[in-house]
Amino acid sequence: MAGRGSRLRPHSLTVPKPLIPVAGQPIVHRLVKDIVKVLDQPIDEIAFILGDPAWFGDEVVSSLEKLAEGLNAKATIYRQDKPLGTGHAIMCAKESLSGPAVIAYADTLIRANFSLDPDADAVIWVKQVDKPEAFGVVKLNDNNEIIELVEKPETFVSDLAVIGIYYFKDVAVLKEELQHVLDNNIINGGEYQINDGIKGMMAKGKVFKTGTVDEWMDCGNKPVTIETNTRMLGFLKADGDEQLISSTIKNNNSTIIEPCFIGENVVLNNATIGPNVSIGDNCTIETSTVKNSLIQSHTTIKNANLDDAMIGNHVSYNGNFKKVSIGDYSVLE
Repeated sequence: MAGRGSRLRPHSLTVPKPLIPVAGQPIVHRLVKDIVKVLDQPIDEIAFILGDPAWFGDEVVSSLEKLAEGLNAKATIYRQDKPLGTGHAIMCAKESLSGPAVIAYADTLIRANFSLDPDADAVIWVKQVDKPEAFGVVKLNDNNEIIELVEKPETFVSDLAVIGIYYFKDVAVLKEELQHVLDNNIINGGEYQINDGIKGMMAKGKVFKTGTVDEWMDCGNKPVTIETNTRMLGFLKADGDEQLISSTIKNNNSTIIEPCFIGENVVLNNATIGPNVSIGDNCTIETSTVKNSLIQSHTTIKNANLDDAMIGNHVSYNGNFKKVSIGDYSVLE
């Protein structure tokens, strides 16, 4: 999670993208918890690869340490000082690269339920997609083993897109191959890539299988993050495992149309909220209609009719635009 999340600006200008809440929890928190749930086995350590300490500072580290502690795991923090690619980022955590491990990119969310294949040396999570030419995809042999990774194929190879989550029975094998990539300056797209390490493993006969997710939700930019918020709220409402609407809200002549997430100490005055709305803690919404939107914390909204909106922390908004994208500490009146 070392990147700056430039596609999600202005929301990622003040908050690292993996910590932006979706359906009430930061993206990386939901992702880690979902992976732990899928694996259904004890986790000893969660290693987080962060960028510049000036950006990913003490508050971020504390949040991640609490996340790991809540899963009975140790948090280890590593830094990638320069954006030199996924392979380089993973090798920044080389001291933790031993034994069974999952590697994931913290800008996606999943829904999945399956068992890992005990005969596989590694598993690459995939999702069937309609336009495989826009993704990196896997090529399978007759035994449903992955034999090739193809980036944005111009001719059809398969419709199973790589979603950026990997399992390795012994991740030290990947570390050895990525060290070879770094030592020999093997660069693709101007960066050191995880795919070149994986291809090295395949060349030595390691068996790769697919793990299929039921849902794959991106959080790369504003429109898809709002869509992901909507889908996640629907899943959470159906699951019934999380309390989505806080008991501390002050509801004055307002209507809530579920599914919604509403955080602590939210004040609703003459408002209609929902469906598919997430509101962070300590917000006030007055004389407004809000649907299909994501609002973070400590924000005041008045006289608004919002649909497909994303609004940051500590915002004051008084207006009649619908599809807005407003970053933190902004005032529009």
